Amino acid sequence: MDLGVLSFCLFAGGGITLGTASGLIPGLHANNFALLLAATAASIPGDPLLIGVAMLTAGVVHTFLDIVPMLTLGVPDAAMAISALPGHRLVLEGRGREALRLSAVGSGLAVVIALPLAVPITWAMTHSYPVIRANLWIVLSAVVCLLVVTESTPEAMVGGLLSFALAAALGWVTLNVTPNAPLAAGSMLTPLLTGLFGAPILLDAMGGGGVPPQADAKLTMGRRDLGLTAGAGSIAGAIVGYLPGISAAIASVLALPAVPNRDPDRGFIVATSGANTANTVFALFALVALGTPRTGVMVAVDETNVPLDIPVLLAAVVVGAACGTLLVVAVGDQYLQTVGQMDYTSVSLVVLAFLGVLAFAFTGWFGVLVFGVSTVIGLVPPRFDARRVHLMGVLIGPLLI
Repeated sequence: MDLGVLSFCLFAGGGITLGTASGLIPGLHANNFALLLAATAASIPGDPLLIGVAMLTAGVVHTFLDIVPMLTLGVPDAAMAISALPGHRLVLEGRGREALRLSAVGSGLAVVIALPLAVPITWAMTHSYPVIRANLWIVLSAVVCLLVVTESTPEAMVGGLLSFALAAALGWVTLNVTPNAPLAAGSMLTPLLTGLFGAPILLDAMGGGGVPPQADAKLTMGRRDLGLTAGAGSIAGAIVGYLPGISAAIASVLALPAVPNRDPDRGFIVATSGANTANTVFALFALVALGTPRTGVMVAVDETNVPLDIPVLLAAVVVGAACGTLLVVAVGDQYLQTVGQMDYTSVSLVVLAFLGVLAFAFTGWFGVLVFGVSTVIGLVPPRFDARRVHLMGVLIGPLLI
């Protein structure tokens, strides 16, 4: 084997390992590992391009596997937060194995769709960027209004508005705080998102039956709906990949109108997975075209001065996507089964404690405080029978302000 190919495989393998770890450990993100790699890059033997391969592969694999702890433990990754409750409903119906595969299909289709569209969409976005950026508040305001008016009852609408306002205020106060922590590899998103979306689900589920036995893994969503929702997620992920301050989580919100009413839970998972993975691909092209990083992984790539060799980096994306698809199936089912055999209250307490430790490690004592406040706010929507998606105000609100 050629030495260059061998080196590529070794660094890609390291990235796959890191992405698997971050994807399966609740509350952890590939951004954390990428930033750690950036901080230690000078001491790592190897071409900076290969370090970039490891970062990018880790990021892609993470977008495939972050569905697993979300379904089993209730702790979503930031970009997958809005699909947490639909995913839990499928698990409670015994369709968790299907949900895992729907997520893998959504992410896999996102890569297939994103690669041929990357060049034309990059051209279109770089030319229309000034207009879109100037009117971004209109798009986000429309998303917020759509989410509120589509609630089922007036009480839920009030709860949605209250949840959005509280989360927006919290985001406005905390998002720009620079963490003072033992590990300089995190952001305030770590305690914010795990507090808003993860901890409340764990608290509400304590004393429940946990993960019930799961049925077969057959996909019951039609091919047409699969393709449309994955495509919508991919396009949404593409759009936000070029806009400053907009994350894949907001791309997921923008993709919601394409979710079929006849199968919303499955559609949520496919669309959010597609947006999450596509955002990683298009953020790479945004870095090349605009010279500015849009995700944590791209920030790490930029800080490490990784040569932007598109063929090599796209090869890392493809390798990560292929391995991520296989790992979801190979690891996800066993993950569901193992957690299903454990006492869910004990598991929830351990995970909650671990999330607190992560908040401290990546954001210090202030992050632990933010985690606690976020958890209290995250308990609000279910008390009004409102959807948790309104809590995405933590990101949308500061952008509107």
